[in-house]
Amino acid sequence: MIKLITGKRGSGKTKILVDLIKEAAANTRGNVVCIEKAMQLTYDIPYSVRLVDVDSYTIDSYDKLYGFVSGMIAGNYDISEIFVDGILKIGGRNYEELGQFFDMIEKITSEIEIVFTVSEDTENLPQSVLKYAK
Repeated sequence: MIKLITGKRGSGKTKILVDLIKEAAANTRGNVVCIEKAMQLTYDIPYSVRLVDVDSYTIDSYDKLYGFVSGMIAGNYDISEIFVDGILKIGGRNYEELGQFFDMIEKITSEIEIVFTVSEDTENLPQSVLKYAK
């Protein structure tokens, strides 16, 4: 299941994400993963959460991120939740590609909740992305 947290820069998306991560770490029986760019959340999230810096793996496109997430899920069946901060910083601002990425990710995460922060107002996003903003 995919969930989106949308809003302009400075609107509190990361704070919401951190709160969700803390709640997941406290309540889940599985593993929690946080994917981000530039390791900015190191001191904000619990140590039990696996923190992944995309820069360490040269992930700079939606295709690379899809491959990385697929590999992570295939290698660890205990992952219950994945949080991705700053998806547009990772894959870029091509919203059609973002929608296609979400479509692919949805197919492999039917048993996993995955939450993305998207630094854009909802009215500027295409329907291919908005269908995941529930």
